[in-house]
Amino acid sequence: MNSFETVKIEFPQGLFGFENCKNFSLTEAEYKPFCWLQSEDDKTLSFLVVDPFIFFDDYELDIDDSSLKSIGVNSPSDVVVLTIITIPGNGEKLTTNLQGPLVINKINNTGMQVILTDPKWTTKHCLVAKKSKDGDKC
Repeated sequence: MNSFETVKIEFPQGLFGFENCKNFSLTEAEYKPFCWLQSEDDKTLSFLVVDPFIFFDDYELDIDDSSLKSIGVNSPSDVVVLTIITIPGNGEKLTTNLQGPLVINKINNTGMQVILTDPKWTTKHCLVAKKSKDGDKC
């Protein structure tokens, strides 16, 4: 994600678990490539987010066109995808929610959170996984 000023984003349906929070500001975090998604409705609520394609080149989203139309998406180039980072307090590795990405129409700054049904993507996908004979491990 390139350097940018704060962007106001509306999530008409809110985010899962935070349906009453619909207005957010997206700003770059001190450490790139991370950003902060700060609720304007509840100043105590903010999420660390990242472009998942930076870490997962095989990441795929299968979202039906009617869902994307609800936020005014006319072309795939209109979309920015972000995922929410979990920062554990117990020294474990950072994870990101690849199952519930945020899809944002960068033309009108309207977004939605979707749930992907592919079992490959989890809510706690390790950001920096080590390859092992059993697959990716945190």
